[in-house]
Amino acid sequence: MAAHENELTVGAHSLILEGRERLSMSGVEDVESFDEESIVALTTRGTLVIHGSGLHIERLSLDVGELAVDGTVDSLEYLDTKPSGGGLWHRLFG
Repeated sequence: MAAHENELTVGAHSLILEGRERLSMSGVEDVESFDEESIVALTTRGTLVIHGSGLHIERLSLDVGELAVDGTVDSLEYLDTKPSGGGLWHRLFG
């Protein structure tokens, strides 16, 4: 399966970071927690933790899966990924 096809199956997810001060994301399914130093977002590609200072959720639209964050972004960290499918054999030997 091509990467593009897998992306359509799992769900599109993209990040745009502008000058470490504005982050726009697609493929957001939920926001688990947030404060001024971290935001934990559940995405179509796994759990993403945004670390920084003065973080503020400017816009959250779960209907279309979009999130916009203002503040100083220090790091982006994926904690896990969702299974790409293919069953047990794919996960064991894929």
